[in-house]
Amino acid sequence: MFNQFRKEIDWGGRKLVLETGKIARQADGAVMARYGDTIVLCTAVGARNAKPGQDFFPLTVNYQEKAFAAGRIPGGYFKREGRPSERETLTSRLIDRPIRPLFPEGFRNEVQVIATVLSHDLENDPDIVALIGCSAALTLSGIPFFGPVAAARIGYVDGQYVLNPTPAERENSALDLVVAGTNEGVLMVESEARELSEDVMLGAVTFGHQAFQPVIRAIIEMAEHAAREPWDLPVGNPAEATLAGQIDALARVPLADAYRERIKQVRQEKVAAVKKDVMAQLAASDGVDLEHARALFKDLEAAIVRAAILDTGLRIDGRDTSTVRPIMAEVGVLPRAHGSALFTRGETQALCVATLGTGQDEQFIDALEGEYREHFMLHYNFPPYSVGETGRMGSPGRREVGHGKLAWRAIHPLLPAKDKFPYTIRLVSEITESNGSSSMATVCGSSLALMDAGVPLARPVAGIAMGLIKEERGFAVLSDILGDEDHLGDMDFKVAGTEQGVTSLQMDIKITSITPEIMRIALDQARAGRLHILREMAKAITLARSDVAATAPRITMISVPKEKIREVIGTGGKVIREIVEQTGAKIDIEDDGTIKIAATDPVQAQKAIDWIRGIVAEPEIGVIYTGKVVKTADFGAFVNFLGSRDGLVHISELTAGRVAKTSDVVNVGDAVKVKVIGFDERGKVKLSMRVVDQATGEDISEKVGPKGGRRERGEAEHMAD
Repeated sequence: MFNQFRKEIDWGGRKLVLETGKIARQADGAVMARYGDTIVLCTAVGARNAKPGQDFFPLTVNYQEKAFAAGRIPGGYFKREGRPSERETLTSRLIDRPIRPLFPEGFRNEVQVIATVLSHDLENDPDIVALIGCSAALTLSGIPFFGPVAAARIGYVDGQYVLNPTPAERENSALDLVVAGTNEGVLMVESEARELSEDVMLGAVTFGHQAFQPVIRAIIEMAEHAAREPWDLPVGNPAEATLAGQIDALARVPLADAYRERIKQVRQEKVAAVKKDVMAQLAASDGVDLEHARALFKDLEAAIVRAAILDTGLRIDGRDTSTVRPIMAEVGVLPRAHGSALFTRGETQALCVATLGTGQDEQFIDALEGEYREHFMLHYNFPPYSVGETGRMGSPGRREVGHGKLAWRAIHPLLPAKDKFPYTIRLVSEITESNGSSSMATVCGSSLALMDAGVPLARPVAGIAMGLIKEERGFAVLSDILGDEDHLGDMDFKVAGTEQGVTSLQMDIKITSITPEIMRIALDQARAGRLHILREMAKAITLARSDVAATAPRITMISVPKEKIREVIGTGGKVIREIVEQTGAKIDIEDDGTIKIAATDPVQAQKAIDWIRGIVAEPEIGVIYTGKVVKTADFGAFVNFLGSRDGLVHISELTAGRVAKTSDVVNVGDAVKVKVIGFDERGKVKLSMRVVDQATGEDISEKVGPKGGRRERGEAEHMAD
């Protein structure tokens, strides 16, 4: 018999409901989480046995959005959900990061967590609901899990923190922060901010941690009524201590010597040689599990590195805890790119390239909320050669998507408004070397590339990654961590921002939690490091270039009355196509009458601008225009003189003196200069060639005097026509 249970609490002004025992009952744990009318089904299933020889914890988190959740049919040809979108990938990582540290050490059974969005009210984001539901499902499942965890989204509006802000509130918020953790402390932070101080950011984290405590209590109460029998925890092998002692005796001295090597590749070669030698000696012994021995060897590496930092205050490469590695920054490294930069920090290097496009280059995104367009893209690539390895090249993985979005959040708050800089912007970061924090190198390099491209950033942006070594006897916060320090440490804390404040903060904890004191030290140390990096970047470029590159399109914005848009487009798009074909310019027309004309050749752009202005312009009496004869008749000639607008030059206004036939003066196709002399009762334009010097375009009405006596008859003929 399945144990059904429902728990409901008031949280952030709305009801949070957790239900179990009704749907997906064959999963180890299944919870239907509801917040407002947003509903996410969360399930957790674990394999009862680990695969032989598996030396890692195979946790998989899959977050998926169903189009029916918002009453939509998927776009595309197949009309079915396909590969995960960027948001689904990022949300899967968002759930994975706080729950992964809470499985017991040594647990190697495969665990799969799936969150499926079944309903979306377009007010309450499903990512927070999904994380809470997955935590509850794991807590009920019986799978070894030292939770529960909960999460909250925090905004900052008018100097006040806001719990789980609605989309309307987020538009006016200077902060979009997601914090997750246990009742003891924080495990994960993800944020974008508008240059907020470290105090405000730390306050938001603390506010969020306190705000989700009722959710944790609700999950615990739910587990007391509906949890399954807990699995047995992994039992330690009695022979493990003996094996660990053997490895320590064989490897400690040569490993410590290897980790004194400051060059990454040489250090890795020495460590690999020690490992090979130790494994060979152990293989000669009967009954030694080499897979387990490799895991213990890694534990010894961590112990040596961590102890050295705490004991001496010096790190693998000889730096103290707060020193940033040497920095080199260059811009304009690619001659044909619109903007480029090479940012090198120690053994981490990013080649960042900015490309400027038009509205036609914007990315169309098919989301639950509906289709929308994104004009700023940042793509991060991590080829295997960057760490001296071979590997498969394919579509970006979760890590690449996540690192790219982190850099996107760091840069985004400093970009100019779209109406001030109407370009589509694409940044690509190619990681050419990596030894720690390539995502922060991407932030620095992207900022430089944008300025090199002439994008008027409000201020340069830099980022730094912080690490943590925490033992019972003390802790050390590390600035600008190396790859080994990241793998062997307890925290990955990335902070990006300007000299005025933080724009993005991401934190992942590998231990159960950290204290506010440690977080404060990390933020202060990160600020000092960030300001140092900004000074080094300023040696390459301090402000955005005054103009975009010659190879970039020049975009000019003009505004036309809304009622004139159809005239610019023409029947079936005939007019706009003709303008594009004749001038080579790209033209985007907005519903509000804003028209963007883009071309690399300024002459082409001006030709298109003049053409459009001619279409929408109204003729003014007394103004002289250049036009072309498009039709002749007995009573005069029709002249196209203002875009698609025609006017009549009556036969009496063709030239001074009497004219017998219109064709005696002009023919179809002739270029002429005309003056607007009035409008008839139907609004048709009256033109005169007689009062304009056809060679110079000068007004000669005073010289030629009044016209002859054919006026009344000519007017009558025109009216009859």
